[in-house]
Parts: sequence; structure tokens; C-alpha cells
Amino acid sequence: MIHVYTGDGEGKTLTALGLALRSIGHGRKVIMIQFMKGRTDTGEYRAARRLSPEFEIHQFGKVDFVDLENPEEIDFILAEKGFSFARETIKKKPDVLILDEINLAVAVGLLKLDEVLDFLTEIPWDMTAVLTGRRAPEEFIEIADLAMEMVYIRHPFERGMVSREGIDY
Repeated sequence: MIHVYTGDGEGKTLTALGLALRSIGHGRKVIMIQFMKGRTDTGEYRAARRLSPEFEIHQFGKVDFVDLENPEEIDFILAEKGFSFARETIKKKPDVLILDEINLAVAVGLLKLDEVLDFLTEIPWDMTAVLTGRRAPEEFIEIADLAMEMVYIRHPFERGMVSREGIDY
């Protein structure tokens, strides 16, 4: 099964984490690979220690945001390292493999669409792969068994609120 969570609204990673929590509750193994993310102060990163060995998070990104219009060389290097790690990870046969922000990594050119599509054909039939991030390529949506779009309606940041620990990160 392939799930795609995309759109400009909040909740793509959060939805993937909800699926992870549900799977872990049934004793299943979940591995999350985060592209373009390198912050270890997030709730999900901290929770991974508590939920180990059923839940792992591996990050392949900088602490700072990627300039989507002009990525740095390190962004390409880290994305490729994450993708190589994903290739090795499917050999471990987790029940759920979350490729967090892979949609955006492909959309901005950090990863090659054709290589990711080929990789997705290698996902074992009994593994669920979850692809998150804005700007999912149409090809991902076409091969997905489940595709969801998060739509932006309103956000507290519009009123000057700052990110809240435990809620927004």
C-alpha cells in the first residue's frame, strides 16, 4: 500500500505519525525517514526514544529550512543519503515506512522522480509506504492506494502566534 499525504495545509506529518502510533499499538514496526528535517527538539523525535524499538526516526536534513528556490549543495547530499538509507531500510521489512517530506524533496529537485518511482515498485506488498509533503508529483498520486490533500483554511500564525512546543513541533 502507498499512502500520499500532500497539500498546503498543516497535518501531513501529523497524519503519518497518527498512522505510526496506531501501527505501533498493534505491535508493528515503523521507520520514519525525514527528508529536509534536522531538528531533534520535535515531539516526534523525542517520542521515538520512548517508543523504541517499534518506532525509529532518521533525519536527513539541516536544522534550518531549505531554500526551495535555491537549495544548497548540502541539501542535495543529505537528500541522497536519506534516499540511500530508505533503500537499505526496506530490506529490514518494517510494517510501515514513512518517507516524510519526500514529495517536496522531489518537487524541488533534491531527488529524481524516476528513481523514487522505481524505488516505490520495490516496496514489498505487505509494507505500507507513506509519502508526505507539499507538492506531491502527480505520478505519486496516480500510483497511491490512498491520497489525501490537506487544505489550508486558517492558521494561528496569521494572528501572530508562535510555534507551540508539543503542538506545532
